[in-house]
Amino acid sequence: MDKFPLTKKGFLRLEQELKTLKGVERPNVIAAIAEARSHGDLSENAEYSAAKEKQGFIEGRIQELEAVISRAQVIDPTEMGGNVIRFGATVSVVDVDTDAENCYQIVGDYEADINENKISLSSPLAKALIGKEVGDEVVYMAPGGKKTFEVLEVSYI
Repeated sequence: MDKFPLTKKGFLRLEQELKTLKGVERPNVIAAIAEARSHGDLSENAEYSAAKEKQGFIEGRIQELEAVISRAQVIDPTEMGGNVIRFGATVSVVDVDTDAENCYQIVGDYEADINENKISLSSPLAKALIGKEVGDEVVYMAPGGKKTFEVLEVSYI
């Protein structure tokens, strides 16, 4: 069985989501199904169908989260250091062509969120960054074509 690398924050976020699904969402959907059943004919009951569909989604997500949490390899970036980019690193880069600066944290697949500048360890950019240091140039294939970044800073926060 493969391990899933997760930051400590990402692991805690998944645990909280699982707790909410089991303690709040699951009981709510069970109550909604019971309410919809009390309305009679289930074949033409839209509330019942919607509640059953939501129940299926919740149960699937619970199974997925339990599997990820059970196989998680939790890594706390604050306990790491150095100048070499590894999992958990927060990296500041500048686009060589446009001079646009960005900052990304390299995280596990289950906690990646581009809106929070958290990129997956398996993404092309993260793969290109791993092993690099401040001052190194990184070339990778983005969806819009080849990009070149220079590493400005590496931190573990």
